[in-house]
Amino acid sequence: QLEVNFHHAGALHKADEMFNFKRIARQAALKQGYYASFMSKPMTACPGSAMHIHQSLVDSETGANLFTDGEGGYSDLFYAYLGGLQKYTPHVMAILAPNVNSYRRFEGAESCPTNGEGGIDNRTTGFRLPLSDMEATRIENRIPGSDTNPYLAIAVSLVCGYLGIKEQLHPSEPITANAWDLPYTIPRTLRHSLDLLERSEQLIELLGERFVKIYVDLKHREIASFSGVVTAWEREHLLLTV
Repeated sequence: QLEVNFHHAGALHKADEMFNFKRIARQAALKQGYYASFMSKPMTACPGSAMHIHQSLVDSETGANLFTDGEGGYSDLFYAYLGGLQKYTPHVMAILAPNVNSYRRFEGAESCPTNGEGGIDNRTTGFRLPLSDMEATRIENRIPGSDTNPYLAIAVSLVCGYLGIKEQLHPSEPITANAWDLPYTIPRTLRHSLDLLERSEQLIELLGERFVKIYVDLKHREIASFSGVVTAWEREHLLLTV
């Protein structure tokens, strides 16, 4: 596994960079006789691969970070945005974890969040609040996998934050404990994630009914295709024993 970091910039520009990097990495690997994979959980005995999204809002005129109150603390906008991420992220999991394999990464809680808790520099939470200078105040969403479409992942993150601001939500208190010891609060299957997306009128309104309908239909077809395949595990453990 390799960790690749991108310097902060505008949302669309950053999605372009991430998308292009994937294509370039695959091409470079092939030329050397290797394969570069962005599958979320490619190997059974190893941790999965994530696509952490660090996000903040800045004033379009002054460039000031709107997540800080200017006195070293978090702003009301920050809390509302985080509250939106916590409330609505389960409903966009079908985009943050878009494949049946994506959910294998969350099993066992190995270097991967299992809920939407927030914590200051707590890497066991779904939403980490990094220790930083005031102007670098941000929220790290640790839930998306490396198999996620960066355009869609960034878009739904902004949508969740926007709804938090619109509804003036408040996040849960930051935790200092090990969040892996807490119950799962994110969907554990793609089918469940799609059900939550279909039931969220707020998200459908912002993402577009046509997009959601097509996306959900496509993913249900993928689930049907996957479910129709008998796996090696089933043959090994069940074929001669049941």
